[in-house]
Amino acid sequence: MRLVIARCSVDYVGRLTAHLPLATRLLLVKADGSVLVHSDGGSYKPLNWMSPPCTLAVGEPSQTDRTQGVELLWTVQHTKTGDSLQIRIHEVLHDSAHELGIDPGLVKDGVEAHLQRLLAEQIHTLGEGYTLVRREYMTAIGPVDILCRDGSGGAVAVEIKRRGEIDGVEQLTRYLELMNRDPLLAPVTGVFAAQEIKPQARTLATDRGIRCVTLDYAALRGLDDVGSRLF
Repeated sequence: MRLVIARCSVDYVGRLTAHLPLATRLLLVKADGSVLVHSDGGSYKPLNWMSPPCTLAVGEPSQTDRTQGVELLWTVQHTKTGDSLQIRIHEVLHDSAHELGIDPGLVKDGVEAHLQRLLAEQIHTLGEGYTLVRREYMTAIGPVDILCRDGSGGAVAVEIKRRGEIDGVEQLTRYLELMNRDPLLAPVTGVFAAQEIKPQARTLATDRGIRCVTLDYAALRGLDDVGSRLF
């Protein structure tokens, strides 16, 4: 992972446009190719980012940019959509790279692991005709919680969270990109399942063609008779 602290401005150009004016920020360049722009606030969420597959090119700024103090121009181009993240660097305050190695993956807490087991046992919860292929289907970047088949036989990757947020959608997106390169699986669709799904996560999932499913933990455990509810 490469960590760069720099005074920079950032422009996202593509399906939407966004601008971050000149300020000091942290730029993360990960081994998977993703580039994230962080400020010293806003919790863990980046101000802007580009997910893989993408390429980073470092070039010389234009004459106009030079007159405004720009020293370097980073262009991060998404391979499939053509969207680009343009980072105009005025001053580099820190630049270092660190080899993090292979991450063992997230160790799920009791509730999340239990949700995975219960959903695998009751895979019909996702829809009529769904069948389980296996739990913890391994990919090159970690295991997908559940791999199953829908009623028409299509492969479906399911990511399960207790609380569904944007980072969970990003995680499932990375899995889907890898799995869709496998001719024995493709096309693979995605389901993002959680007890609670944040509106921003639902919007991002929908935009990426990922179906959201809200899980009723009590019903899956057989502690709640859904059919006898009044409302």
